[in-house]
Amino acid sequence: MAGASLSGMTGFARHEGALGEWSWAVEARSVNGRSLEVRFRGPPGFDALERAARELAQQRFQRGQLTVNVQARRADGQGGGRVNREVLERYLKIAEEYVLAGLASQPRMDGMLALRGVIDTGDDTDDPETRAAVEAAMAASLALALDGLKTARQDEGRALAPVLAGLVDQIEALSTQAEAEAAAQVRAINERVSRRLTELAGESATPERIVQEAAALALKADVREELDRLKTHVTAARALMAEASAQGRRLDFLTQEFMREANTLCSKSATTALTAVGLALKAAIDQLREQIQNVE
Repeated sequence: MAGASLSGMTGFARHEGALGEWSWAVEARSVNGRSLEVRFRGPPGFDALERAARELAQQRFQRGQLTVNVQARRADGQGGGRVNREVLERYLKIAEEYVLAGLASQPRMDGMLALRGVIDTGDDTDDPETRAAVEAAMAASLALALDGLKTARQDEGRALAPVLAGLVDQIEALSTQAEAEAAAQVRAINERVSRRLTELAGESATPERIVQEAAALALKADVREELDRLKTHVTAARALMAEASAQGRRLDFLTQEFMREANTLCSKSATTALTAVGLALKAAIDQLREQIQNVE
């Protein structure tokens, strides 16, 4: 069975970049999710990055909860950190009016310096072209980080493939075992009915009556249809795991169908041996369903 196409939903990737006075790091991680959900956190002033992150994620993934974080910093000592005295004096003049009117206390210098525009960093990203270039470079790092995340998720898929294949093989083997036990049910039912009728009716329990009662019970206990569907589901599961697209949702649905047949088989069982096989079958299907929660 080809399982290399499977992709998981858990992974982590990081990519760093720099342009001019700016440097940044992009971290992308994902966990299981029923649909694709992207949570983004980026540096102020680069608002277009969030849309870029969502579009890039949608191009690469179909399911999973993604967290994308961009941390950026500007090199210390670049651009000067000069006090814009004109702006500071305007703030001081406004503050003085309120102080003289008794409406405010004398302002502290550290508070004044924190006001917007007082410290002129000489940030060249205020230039639209420079800002656009930095933002484009950050977006390129986003793409590389998400590529790395995709690779990590594919690595998880490759690790999951033999686990899933082994569970499907186990389900197939148990289905074959159930088929053998089901064939023995007819004899067990005949013996049980014969014994019961003899107890109730003594010598009046004719062979014809026993055959009629046994046939009725055997019809109710017939599990050939369930076994046939289990075989069909095994074939479908292998086909899905060999596909190159996201298979998680369809595999999850298929495990529900597996469990439906296993439950019916157990309810129709007339022997402890078949019931034991049915319970083992349900346990294997549960394990398969648990692992499939990790598949995109």
